[in-house]
Amino acid sequence: MKILLHLSYLGTNYCGYQVQPNGVTIQQKLNEAAKQLFGYDCDIVGCSRTDSGVHANEFCATVTKKKENALYTNIPTDKIPQAITHWLPDDICVFAAEEVADDFHPRYDVKYKEYVYKIWNSPVRDPFTQGRAWHCPKRIDDEGLERMKRAAACYIGKKDFCSFMASDSKVEDTVREVFDSELEREGELITFRVRADGFLYNMVRIFVGTLVDVAYGKIEPEDIPKIIEQRDRRAAGSTAPPHGLYLNKVSY
Repeated sequence: MKILLHLSYLGTNYCGYQVQPNGVTIQQKLNEAAKQLFGYDCDIVGCSRTDSGVHANEFCATVTKKKENALYTNIPTDKIPQAITHWLPDDICVFAAEEVADDFHPRYDVKYKEYVYKIWNSPVRDPFTQGRAWHCPKRIDDEGLERMKRAAACYIGKKDFCSFMASDSKVEDTVREVFDSELEREGELITFRVRADGFLYNMVRIFVGTLVDVAYGKIEPEDIPKIIEQRDRRAAGSTAPPHGLYLNKVSY
């Protein structure tokens, strides 16, 4: 039996999702909690590899017993979220669990992922969005927001997004299909929402950094298709910081 966990977390105190030797990660904490709950080491496989400081409203990971590739427990599946969350720190929570087939893979079986990015656009910082949104103090007016929306619409479609990938990335297949790309503003908070069949390393953050450059007149909205065609990271805009980024939804 394999269990799919749905969890949320604040990434502020973690060096991303994946276990690494140089810092505390989300996967490490899940491994520790699963061992406490089930009494043995488990395989934890995540749906993505979020970076240091990135958050998740919904992140999915499977848990199975090592070697035998089966998870045997007397705990009812619907009770696992509360039970495993007891062993997790306060900034990580498992809010749902379900049984899945043994051949289910949380990364390869994804239909789409949705990210949101939050921008706090005010000359004055907000203590409640510190570390949870990118503070851009220079005002983005209505015209700037409309420019961002026109540029964001250019991301939609099946395209080679090499220009929106970190320059040190080793990925060879850089074609992804973006299904939705939109912005909305509520007060001082600007939210960018993007849904795709997959994302390249730093892709959403470069999307956002480019949109902010568009808002401030450094890049024209009509330049986005040309930037995509160039397949050159140097053609796109800046990279937004990680703390405004949230993995928002995973669909299978």
